[in-house]
Amino acid sequence: MALAAFHLLALGIGLGAVWSRGRALSGTLDPLTLRRAFTADSWWGIAALVWISTGLWRLLGSVEKPAGYYFHNSLFLIKMVCFGSIFLLELAPMITLVRWRVQIAKGRAIDTRRARVFGVISLIQTGLLLVMVGLATAMARGYGARLP
Repeated sequence: MALAAFHLLALGIGLGAVWSRGRALSGTLDPLTLRRAFTADSWWGIAALVWISTGLWRLLGSVEKPAGYYFHNSLFLIKMVCFGSIFLLELAPMITLVRWRVQIAKGRAIDTRRARVFGVISLIQTGLLLVMVGLATAMARGYGARLP
């Protein structure tokens, strides 16, 4: 039960963080707003680590349900497509924001022309997370399971 609680807590933290990052990157990037974007991005990363590790533990450790339950549940498979999409969408913002932090730490200027694109990506990820919540809720009620 604690594992599920940490999984859900990470989801909540991540949802707020990616939405906040998206809002920050979608506006004018002054130093304070950029710091907010970096802070939100850090929380998004922490949440992702907890979310992925607890999710894998729940899946592969057969803690609550056997792995076969998940792999034979159509809603779980759709949920994993959403997760994969979030991950793929995250690659460019993650790499760029790390580079920006390094550049700022070295006292160099950064090129923020792609910030708005990363803001939009973050908001799309927020929507995909909300879809995942709906799918997880439906799964918890037994939907999507294929009978043997």
